[in-house]
Amino acid sequence: MTVADLHGGTSRPQAGGQLPLRSVDVHPVLLKAGAPPAARDLLAQAHRTLLRAAAAQDPLERYATAHLAALRTTAAVLAVRGRPEKNPRRRKAIRSAWEVLPEVAPELAEWALYFAAGAAKRSAAEAGVPGAASARDADDLIRNAALFVRLVERVLQLGGNRIESD
Repeated sequence: MTVADLHGGTSRPQAGGQLPLRSVDVHPVLLKAGAPPAARDLLAQAHRTLLRAAAAQDPLERYATAHLAALRTTAAVLAVRGRPEKNPRRRKAIRSAWEVLPEVAPELAEWALYFAAGAAKRSAAEAGVPGAASARDADDLIRNAALFVRLVERVLQLGGNRIESD
């Protein structure tokens, strides 16, 4: 199964969630020997989650599931690039993944802002609030989350061997 109409040229989301389009298969997960197993697993989960989002009928479910795929992708970045606290005895306040992402991957800062802006909508969609996300919102988020997964694979240089996700 493929998620069609993915981004073609730029690596940044456009205003209103619009991106240039092309068809790309999001099923294989690119792997690099030596990459943390947690990162590989999270990217595989992100791919499977995107496939579930694309297959779902309900716009609320599609939106929430696509946002979850983006969160799993961000978790993969944090697994590879996360830095330990400078002072292990002093813990910082709990922050969202979208707040931490630009610190460990500045090149993904605009994506962090984009997905952070959709977090409240995702919460409403998960709660089943009618009209929380339209079919267009869901389609845009699925497309952008798929692009984000591919971009993260490139940023983390997870290339080489391919495995098929379920």
